[in-house]
Amino acid sequence: MLSVDAVVSAFAQHGYVADRGLAVTTHLALQLGRPLFLEGEAGVGKTEVAKTLSAILDAELIRLQCYEGLDASQALYEWDYARQMLAIRMIEATGKGTEADVSDIMSREFLRPRPLLKAVEAAAAGERPVLLIDELDRADEEFEAYLLELLSDFQVTLPEIGTIRSDEPPVVVITSNRTREIHDALKRRCLYHWLDYPTVEREVEILRLRMPGVDGILARQLALAMADLRSLDLFKPPGVAETLDWAAALKLLNADQLEPIVIDETLGAILKYREDIDRVRDHGLESLIHS
Repeated sequence: MLSVDAVVSAFAQHGYVADRGLAVTTHLALQLGRPLFLEGEAGVGKTEVAKTLSAILDAELIRLQCYEGLDASQALYEWDYARQMLAIRMIEATGKGTEADVSDIMSREFLRPRPLLKAVEAAAAGERPVLLIDELDRADEEFEAYLLELLSDFQVTLPEIGTIRSDEPPVVVITSNRTREIHDALKRRCLYHWLDYPTVEREVEILRLRMPGVDGILARQLALAMADLRSLDLFKPPGVAETLDWAAALKLLNADQLEPIVIDETLGAILKYREDIDRVRDHGLESLIHS
């Protein structure tokens, strides 16, 4: 199993600059077989942690994107109704309609696994995938309660088939943007880490790693400008993803340093609300330029 230093190195090799705190929590989650619960503002790299872990472990990434109204059945499985209807017609054609049992069309063969069932079955088969439960705060509390049971035993019960259980749990990463509080009972089953915006130095390192065509001077200018933007009272402060988008935009425009006109023309790469763009312009674009 990876040591803490090996986790830092492995993340860097796959393009993710992890600080010591994240590396320690990830290391412990892998060693203890506990879910990794990541909270933080949108765009700080929570989802990317799961993707990077999948690459490091050479494991399948199974993603459950949460949303309002998501329930257990939608996250577990669905029936392949087209195949079931075809099977019914074939049964009728062979003259076995009265003899056919429910199990003839309600077996595992006609089941389409959704992320949770897919992860449990894969883990039960010894594959141990990475299960990403993304933006859990978007889901309703009822689904959160169901998830609590699943994370306790890593088993699911399908009424028509029975119980499917994994002795070895998948690697679970849960993320939340903290638009609402997640219940303490679920957090207690996880190892928790708050993922904050990076420091200027770490953001420069991220840019150098992910955008090698951006020179050191521009990378530092971008990191300092992003730190300034995040200090403003914006509706949606830009995350690391927007920093990379901004760097890519400037690279395409052959801009080797920040200038007011260049910033003005590329604000749409980092800010997604008109009110935020207006606020930054009113604040003064020159203030974002650091020599």
